[in-house]
Amino acid sequence: MVVGDFPIEIDTLVIGAGPGGYVAAIRAAQTGQKVTIVDKGALGGVCLNVGCIPSKALIQAGHRYEEAHGAEEMGITAENVKVDFSKVQNWKNSVVNKLTSGVEGLLKGNKVDIVKGEVYFVDQNTVRVMDETSSQTYIFNNCIIATGSTPIEIPTFKYSKRILDSTGALNLKEVPKRLVVIGGGYVGTELGTAYANFGTEVTILEGMDDILGGFEKDMSAIVKKRLKKKNVKVVTKAMAKASVETEDSVKVTYEANGKEETIETDYVLVTVGRYPNTREIGLEELGIEMTDRGVVKIDKQCRTNLDNIYAIGDIVEGPPLAHKASYEGKIAAEAIAGHKSEIDYRGIPAVVFSDPELATVGYTEKEAKEQGYNVKSAKFPFAANGRALSLGSGDGFVRLVTREEDGLVIGAQIAGTNASDMISELSLAIESGMTAEDLALTIHAHPTLGEITMEAAEVIMGTPIHVVK
Repeated sequence: MVVGDFPIEIDTLVIGAGPGGYVAAIRAAQTGQKVTIVDKGALGGVCLNVGCIPSKALIQAGHRYEEAHGAEEMGITAENVKVDFSKVQNWKNSVVNKLTSGVEGLLKGNKVDIVKGEVYFVDQNTVRVMDETSSQTYIFNNCIIATGSTPIEIPTFKYSKRILDSTGALNLKEVPKRLVVIGGGYVGTELGTAYANFGTEVTILEGMDDILGGFEKDMSAIVKKRLKKKNVKVVTKAMAKASVETEDSVKVTYEANGKEETIETDYVLVTVGRYPNTREIGLEELGIEMTDRGVVKIDKQCRTNLDNIYAIGDIVEGPPLAHKASYEGKIAAEAIAGHKSEIDYRGIPAVVFSDPELATVGYTEKEAKEQGYNVKSAKFPFAANGRALSLGSGDGFVRLVTREEDGLVIGAQIAGTNASDMISELSLAIESGMTAEDLALTIHAHPTLGEITMEAAEVIMGTPIHVVK
């Protein structure tokens, strides 16, 4: 191994080039800092390469294939619809490549030095960066750790040719005839739905009493209704116990309702959560405070117990959301620059690209009451919206949660087509301190799905037009 002769001195070191790290590096550079970003993998991290972006591309391709079969209720029929899955994968990969090359251009355009290698902390101001042939020492004033997370592996379902994590499921060479998904959270539901749209016989095994546990039951119920139409079998309170893999299949044994069952499948997708990548980089030796799960403890500026080292994204408390990591990256970079920026998660939405989509922001009605609020909530159905009906997407609703005394919007949930886009207006409403009256008085274009938000606000105020009071 060749060792660098002299240490390189920099203002800020960013470890990890995912949606948290590369955003942090760019914002730090914009504030005048000399920045180096290090990652052992591809720029863009899990999100751009094997997560958010390729999964949404695959989901969209699945929707297109499903839609290509026609809509008899609209008088449209189609025959001999085929899918060339190798071309689907090539298209998906082209989307990924455009974005990752774009990230590289953004970093270089902001004069961020890009280094590939693995990092190990020597002390509070020094790291060693190693690749296969060399080692280089960097001395920094400040450091932002954004190393992300890794899928959890079940001991009885070791990853292999036919037992896959989300990365493996995204890179299959063919559309499987059968797929068992262990875990009915957002990843399992999204990818299970995508393959069901391609015609795969999908079974979802969920250990809890419902899929999509982070969302309210009236939201997940709409998704389950659609899954049933796609012939997806959902088994709740199911414990996956064992697997026997052959050359061309896997036998899965699980227990549900006190009874042991066996199912044979082409592939198994394991999506039971992720663990933070905080091991083997020297954090414990450095004295960084972490929880028993390996989650790094931070303050409101993303600062660890060592005042020049910051942590963001999946390695800190909170849901593993790309946009949360990006947000925290900006906060950390600005804190290093001496700004008074602090994290405030009130307006951060969570989205599942299921069918239909689900989105939530702020408090649910139950959470608001538990926090001591007197609340008023109301929902407006997609079925009463002209644009939704013209799209053939009448399932779902927008629900607003407001403070009873003044109508302040403190939460919202959307189940329905384009929920992922619609939630941003409600995130803005919470962030800006808007009331239901503010939303109701905002003129929304007609006919659009956005009108549903306005109509829900009118229901809260007791002046609905398109539903009977």
